[in-house]
Amino acid sequence: MTETARLDDRGVIEITGVDRVGFLQGLVSNDVALAAPGNAVWSALLTAQGKWLADFFVFATPDRLLLDVERAQIPILLPKLSRFRLRAQVVLAERPDLAVLVAWDGVPTLSADAVAAPDPRLPEAGTRILTETPGTPSASPAEWDRHRLALGLPDGSRDLEAEKTLLLEAGFDELNGVSWTKGCYMGQELTARTRYRGLIKRRLVPVSVDGAMPPPGTPVTRDGAEVGTMRSGRDGLGLATLRLGALSGSLEAGAATLTPRPPSWMRLPEAQAVT
Repeated sequence: MTETARLDDRGVIEITGVDRVGFLQGLVSNDVALAAPGNAVWSALLTAQGKWLADFFVFATPDRLLLDVERAQIPILLPKLSRFRLRAQVVLAERPDLAVLVAWDGVPTLSADAVAAPDPRLPEAGTRILTETPGTPSASPAEWDRHRLALGLPDGSRDLEAEKTLLLEAGFDELNGVSWTKGCYMGQELTARTRYRGLIKRRLVPVSVDGAMPPPGTPVTRDGAEVGTMRSGRDGLGLATLRLGALSGSLEAGAATLTPRPPSWMRLPEAQAVT
């Protein structure tokens, strides 16, 4: 049975104008030119130093781009993106009339006005949908949250730290969030260097949680030594940023015991690989 949830913590930014693709292409980590009807692109906006600021799904229709983005980031993103317009012929605006839905475990029934595409990160993540007529969801946001935690998918600022997280720490390479061929974008130099020089020292990893769920930011320790930080979590599942040497065995966070569960899609150095 297909499950569909409405994500009220997500919003939509619309970009119109003849320069819309080229404008966004020079700013974000993925190849915006690949966005097309039925094909969304997951991408991130970085600092000049290559640290995460925001991520979003890019949808394309014949005359516009639509960004499915964390709602709380829209007041920050709109002025930030607008500063880069220069002479580009683009118009940016929030679209509060568009709801963001996600459907998984089947093929959703779409309304006539829906803009939809498979989640580009993993097939199991289902379909992302933007629509003015969301109807009645069959699942709650909490049920979606459990599903994406089980898959190990990050959820914006709940799991990533602004001006601190590197894309490759958060799985953007394996989850199709970076283009290595499109050319320059803001923060591209450090992103490429972390890949080619193997500079990643930590990863955002799913963990099972035995005990009370630790609040985000709780230090994760092994034998008293700090090895990471707890991020989001729910119902015995969570994500934690952990050093590569701490991806197996038991860890502690507050009063809880954590067990790392690196997913099959995650590429790890052989010494850290967990079966």
